[in-house]
Amino acid sequence: MTPRSASPPKGRTPRTRRLRFWGRRLLLLGCGLALLFGLFQSLTWPDVAGLAEDAPRSSAFMDAYQRRTGQPPLYRWVPQGAISQHLKKAVLVSEDLEFFSHDGFSTHEIKAALRDAWQEGKSLRGASTLTQQLAKNLWLAPSRNPWRKVKEALLTRQLERSLTKRRILELYLNVVEFGPGIYGAEAAAQSYFGCSAAALTSRQAAQLAASLPNPTRWNPRQDSPTARRRTERTLARMKDVDWLDGWL
Repeated sequence: MTPRSASPPKGRTPRTRRLRFWGRRLLLLGCGLALLFGLFQSLTWPDVAGLAEDAPRSSAFMDAYQRRTGQPPLYRWVPQGAISQHLKKAVLVSEDLEFFSHDGFSTHEIKAALRDAWQEGKSLRGASTLTQQLAKNLWLAPSRNPWRKVKEALLTRQLERSLTKRRILELYLNVVEFGPGIYGAEAAAQSYFGCSAAALTSRQAAQLAASLPNPTRWNPRQDSPTARRRTERTLARMKDVDWLDGWL
């Protein structure tokens, strides 16, 4: 009697074996790539805690400007005592009024951005906190890929845990972009008003702060209805936040 040929066990057809073979290899490849990516990130991760004592020599945005134009950016570090209290107030009321109460992330800025966009009929401005903006300016490219947003969130949390609020504000005011190739309060004050950052008046400070949502297009010295409206709104808000004096 001729024996019947044995059929392959259920679930073990040649096609299934090939799929499992390649599946295991793809899984190993994915794990290897993830390991290499994690190793690269750990080796190149910024020294956030070091900013408690050291001033940054440059930033990702400054470096990108120099690569793009071939020109060195205008940047001069000054301590927070050499920055006008008016500018500190103007930036806080314009960009992040909850700065001293949040842990790096805020819903207030998102609501404010939506309200301003509705009132002015303009495109939606950035709704990031000062800490998020600092992380982006110092270390990240101005792209919108998902990993950049994850990295921004991780760096934001690390900044808040490693530095005081006053130090974060000091860093922000020294590296934020105030115009093409103009970074920080001192360079902006000298470029636009011919004075030091310490000597800025309340109106000059409001003009600078009003340009922050789009510093490459909104010149603090421009005299347009929109610029005047933004400046006047910032000045009005500055008068209502005397309580900030104790924090600055």
